[in-house]
Formats: sequence, structure tokens, C-alpha cells
Amino acid sequence: MSVSAPPRLPLQKASSPQARWWGHRSRFVLGRTTVYVVLTALAIFAIGPIVLFVFNALKTNSQYASDPLGPPQTWEWSNFTQAWTQANMGAGLLNSVLIVIGTIALTCVVAACAAYALARLRVRGASAFMTYLLVASALPAQMFLVPLFYMWAQAGLYDTRVGLIVIYCGLFSPFATLLLRAFMLGLPPELEEAARIDGAGELRVFARIVLPNMLPGLLTVALTTGLSAYNEFLFAVTMIQSESLMPLSTTFFTFQQGFTQNYTLISAAGFIMIAPMLVLFLMLQRRFISGVASSGMGGM
Repeated sequence: MSVSAPPRLPLQKASSPQARWWGHRSRFVLGRTTVYVVLTALAIFAIGPIVLFVFNALKTNSQYASDPLGPPQTWEWSNFTQAWTQANMGAGLLNSVLIVIGTIALTCVVAACAAYALARLRVRGASAFMTYLLVASALPAQMFLVPLFYMWAQAGLYDTRVGLIVIYCGLFSPFATLLLRAFMLGLPPELEEAARIDGAGELRVFARIVLPNMLPGLLTVALTTGLSAYNEFLFAVTMIQSESLMPLSTTFFTFQQGFTQNYTLISAAGFIMIAPMLVLFLMLQRRFISGVASSGMGGM
């Protein structure tokens, strides 16, 4: 009895180098196109509200009521001057600048000292303090509004810029401390040890060695803290009552007329408010991104 041999399968030809190159190139082009599409969508998502803001700021009330999403038919540039004078935005901008500068200075000092102690010194209860910072960063700020109101009224800090600066420092210091500590852990400690061997104390090591190397992290903290303090509204409108001390973020109440609001003037005032911070961020975005990346907090 003869056994027939199994049929031979046709041998598959090995793909040529040119075919493999075209396959890699097509996948590369597809991946690159996908990245460009995603980045374009994110750019439209980020820039779209600003463009809509500008369109609404250049409309009349009747144009805004008939077409709130379209471009203006007539360009009402006088809305910007009217919003600036009606809301006294010059005084509000000055108050915001003073509050932002004070908040940045106080937060950088507190966060830098705390981050240096947690990263370099042997502090008892450092792990518990780190847990406290994480919890404090996660808690909503509205929880502290009522207790702070009574405490600030008793301490004489109510309706003062200094009181608002201290509140902002308490709000923004936990995250700033965590960011600076993560940045300092990436710095080599050999320079500090060499300075100690030469007889330098901890304060001199911190001022002469640590602070110059912490400048990218401090710039990141200053930018994030300044943006947060400039845009904050809840504590500003609660802790400040005098019109001469109100920051720029509280000037939108001026455009309320009874139960209605003038949204064209609100849009104009909003664009005036965001323009300085937008220009500042665009100027410092490279340093900001490098500071966040070098601190290791980019994935948080």
C-alpha cells in the first residue's frame, strides 16, 4: 500500500528591502499625520474660546443677541475703552500686580525653604509633612473660606492686600513645595558637601549654592503662582470690600445692570484681563516647560 506524500505548500517569498522600507515609511507618515491632526484639534480647542472672546468684545448688544458665535458685522473698538473706564480697570490692574508680586515673593521664600529642608536636611516627621502637603493640595479651597473670614476679621487682615497675599501663599505653597522638592532631588549634592567642608553654614549653602541652581524651578513656581493669584476670584471678592483695593478679577460686577449683564463689555474687560498673562506665558513658556520637566512633576 503506497502512501502519498503530503502536498507541498508554496514557499512565501521574503519581502524585499524596498517593500519593507515602504511599509515603514507608510506607518511613519500615518503616525505623523495622526499627531498633526491631534495637535491641530488641541490648538483649535485652546485658541477657539479666545477668538470667540474677541469677536464678542467687538460686537454691539444687538449683534451679540442675534449671533453670539459668529464674527462681528461692525467692529466696535470703543467697547475696550468703555470697559476700561467704566470698571476703573487701571486701579484694578495695579492692585492685581501688587498682590501677584507679593504672593510670588512670599510663596517662593516659603516653598524654597521648606523644599530645601525636606530634600536635604534630616527633618523629623518629614514623611508626615509630605502627606500633609499632598492632602492640602487636594482639598478644595472653599472649605477654608468661612473660618478664614472670621480669623482675618479678628486679626485685622480683612479688607487688606496683605491679608489676601497671606491667604494666597497658604493656598499655593503646598504644590510649590512639592515641585521644588522634586526639582532639588535631581540636583547633585556634591557641591553642597564641598561648601560644607570649606566651612559654610546651612544658610550660606542655601543662599550661595542651592538657590542659583533652583532658578528654573523657582521660575516655574513664580509663573504658576502668579497666574493662579491673578485669576483667583472667590477669596478676592470675599476678603476685599473696598473698591480702591479690589483686584482686576473682581471688576466684572461693574457691568451688571439689574438682572442683566452687558456681555460685550464683559468680553472686552475679560480680554484686557487675560492679555498680560497670555503675553507673559508666551514669552516664558520654554522656561516653564523645562522647569516642569526637570522637576519630574510633568506627569502629575
